[in-house]
Amino acid sequence: MPKNSNSFLDKALRRHSAKVWSRIAGKAASLEPQAQRELRTDARAMLGQLNTLLSSLDERHRIRGLAKLPEPHNADLSWRPEVWRGALTTRGLSSVSPNTQFGDDLTVFHDCPLSEITLRQVNSSRSEDTAPFGLRMDVFRFGGSFLSLALSLPPNAVESLSKSHLFRMAVTIDLERPLEIFARLNVRHGPNTEQIVQELAMTGGELSADFDLAYSKLNETRVENAWIDLIFEGPEMNQITVRDLAVWRSPRAEV
Repeated sequence: MPKNSNSFLDKALRRHSAKVWSRIAGKAASLEPQAQRELRTDARAMLGQLNTLLSSLDERHRIRGLAKLPEPHNADLSWRPEVWRGALTTRGLSSVSPNTQFGDDLTVFHDCPLSEITLRQVNSSRSEDTAPFGLRMDVFRFGGSFLSLALSLPPNAVESLSKSHLFRMAVTIDLERPLEIFARLNVRHGPNTEQIVQELAMTGGELSADFDLAYSKLNETRVENAWIDLIFEGPEMNQITVRDLAVWRSPRAEV
């Protein structure tokens, strides 16, 4: 049976190793050239092993998250945005300006003249987390009137889209303090954009929104694209962690 890498002894060895390398780093500049070359070779070998380990763990997180993405029995689309699905090349941003893209399908919009907003992709570590990654947004002083995350739905979300379809979004959010959150589905058809707004609970946790196109004025022959906005009202001095977000499209059951 494989040895438990999280045993007390292994954890102690890892802490000891970190202290040793920290001490070596502190005196590396004063070592002889030959000793520096040997240390450099050892450090690069260890770095390669650590990168292999991280890649393996990230892949296991990714597979776990995809496997846990629930799918309604009649859904013809199940989708989780990249931020919650896989590791981004850029894992964090500070002083986020308006119209900033984070990953392939998420854009931050706000009208704050002096941005004190940070974004960070975080690894999921809790047993109840269903996505391999989460999104953490810290908002300090906020002098604007709106802050939103726009999620561009994939092209197959609008293929053959009709008024007989409905979208469902499930999102898990942790908040430092309660605030008002709205979800808005936007579907562009020709020169017009159909919008359906749902208010989410103020306290965070597992939330959901349903967008039924039955009563919309959607022109089914001119649908171009669609996106969902998560809108935060009064986000000042708050840490908002979106632990998971998923979207499904389903045909409405005929009565």
